[in-house]
Amino acid sequence: MSGHSKWATIKHKKAKEDSKRGKVFTKLIREITVAAREGGGDLGGNARLRLIVEKAKAVNMPQDNIVRAIKKGTGELGDGSCYEAFTYEGYGPHGVAVMLETLSDNKNRTVADLRHLFTKFGGRLAETGSVAWMFEHKGVVRGAGKLSEDEALEKLLDHNVDDVRLDDGVFTITCPLPAMDAVKKAAEQIGIKVETAQPEWSAKSPVAVSDSGQEDAVYKFLDALDDLDDVQNVYANLGD
Repeated sequence: MSGHSKWATIKHKKAKEDSKRGKVFTKLIREITVAAREGGGDLGGNARLRLIVEKAKAVNMPQDNIVRAIKKGTGELGDGSCYEAFTYEGYGPHGVAVMLETLSDNKNRTVADLRHLFTKFGGRLAETGSVAWMFEHKGVVRGAGKLSEDEALEKLLDHNVDDVRLDDGVFTITCPLPAMDAVKKAAEQIGIKVETAQPEWSAKSPVAVSDSGQEDAVYKFLDALDDLDDVQNVYANLGD
């Protein structure tokens, strides 16, 4: 069973706040464009695109923005930008392991920005594979509901669920990637209002830093990474 990441819960709430300022739209538009370019613009035949569009709707992105991003990806609208996906690994303050997913039209710029932040906060970018072994790719469903944690777990036991956690009113349901769609539907059926369902890098064994001062330093670092335009997702093995 993968462990619980406190940063993942904080990031989920931060994304909802960022959406109020439209800050998250730029990153979602990139994701939609790339997904449409790689898998086509049909939501029914492109599961990845469908999940991203659902995520965009959950943060109230206007439908026109979504349609325009899909058309850019399929070539119906001219767009000079060509974003590519890259994954980076590293160690942040106090040895916290970090996985980063980026979409960039300039890899050199992205690496330079990342290296600057890692160095500024006393961390370092790492070689491919040096951190990834601490994580596993999982389906993660998040949402709110009136059930208790135990009630939700009991109702979802027959749906290939790895873990169910409730933190500050937000359920985090972890499952194998192939089961994510089925788990999302099951969560909705038991009364959980699903806000996101997406693949994530889940820490196998989250670690805790020793005091609140160190924890604050780590969160400032993760926030700074998350605020970079080229960074789509930030994952850390920071636990409770």
